[in-house]
Amino acid sequence: MSKTPQTVQKNPRTEAAKILQAVIYKGESLSTALANNDSPMVSDLCYGSLRWHEPLSFLLDELMSKKLKTKDKDIECLIRLGLYQIIYQKTPDHAAVGETVSALKGLKKPWAKNLVNAVLRNFLRGQEKLLKQKDEYWPAKHAFPQWLLDRIKNAYSENWQDILAESNMRAPMTLRVNLIHQTRNEYLAKLKNAGIEASLVESVETAISLDSPQNVFDLPGFTDGEVSVQDAAAQGASILLDCKDNMTVLDACAAPGGKTGHILESAKNLNVIAIDSSELRLKRVQENLDRLKLKATVIASDALETDNFAKDIMFDRILLDAPCSATGVIRRHPDIKVLRRNSDIKQLQQLQSDILDALWQKLKPSGILLYATCSVLPDENETQIKAFVERHIDVEVLEIPNAQGSGRQVFPGEDGMDGFYYAKLSKLS
Repeated sequence: MSKTPQTVQKNPRTEAAKILQAVIYKGESLSTALANNDSPMVSDLCYGSLRWHEPLSFLLDELMSKKLKTKDKDIECLIRLGLYQIIYQKTPDHAAVGETVSALKGLKKPWAKNLVNAVLRNFLRGQEKLLKQKDEYWPAKHAFPQWLLDRIKNAYSENWQDILAESNMRAPMTLRVNLIHQTRNEYLAKLKNAGIEASLVESVETAISLDSPQNVFDLPGFTDGEVSVQDAAAQGASILLDCKDNMTVLDACAAPGGKTGHILESAKNLNVIAIDSSELRLKRVQENLDRLKLKATVIASDALETDNFAKDIMFDRILLDAPCSATGVIRRHPDIKVLRRNSDIKQLQQLQSDILDALWQKLKPSGILLYATCSVLPDENETQIKAFVERHIDVEVLEIPNAQGSGRQVFPGEDGMDGFYYAKLSKLS
């Protein structure tokens, strides 16, 4: 009688080291590298290690006099994980060292046992001095790459440290209540009945913040479209867009579809066209719409190629959720600190400018275009809008509550929200 083969349990530290190697040394996004992972521990190790990438890199430079070869960077990533667990997870020293060394088996590099053991034990012996040295080096102290730290400090001399500190925090899980189904207070009562603690986000009329993250399928009415997961700042897009019944609306750069769904929830009989350059990401948009039981025309297209999606169509409302540095959502995507480069900002700024000009031609007179980014960098936000207004004589900047200048900059952590920027532009007749 043949035996049923047993499933081999993968070591989470081994798996996390491979994922970190893919992100740090091969340029993969964390979401892509984690796509086939179903281990909460692996996710936590990866997110945490990338959140504290700069201090961990500083310590590695101090502890390792000789760089490992490219093919052995997985060992370096494993050491990162060991340091992360000791410093930030407060894992007992002997357990952190022992488990990290044991994880080498999965990498098939037993020869590195002495190296890993020595580096971690050297840290433990000298940690007081090393941690003090770390805090004397600003990128390590603030856990931000030097170029991005400099940009934020130069832009916001009064609150730059708050922006960095909030960006290093874990983000809350925030819900968007579908007001077609019930009021926000009614849904809050459903959560309470389900034993889920939550509170209203006072500044956003559709938002509820959970005290602790939940599996979405444990949320009352999630599969029936009563509620969606979306940061409160992102929910501001549909509210500011101010759609009216029967309007024709463009949602540009729409994936993964949170804003598309919210737009359709906000008014009746809307004709919404949602575009994104990625067919793969558009599948997420359609999945979201199907769950909400809402309909939009979903088209894979570059936003610059307006004839592809709107040859003979003019829009009452356009939401441009512009490609950006995503520096406002680092707390949700800490790999941005590793993957983004200073040189990217100028390229993104030009792309944003080109898309703004192209979509402006598709807006009806008296229509509204809402420009949005999840960035905190003025080059992509206030500076971008000022330049746009200088190029066009038919634009009026509409007021937004709590705006400063041409638009509203929300900083990470403000009322629990992600970093976001909005500018509301109307086309003069």
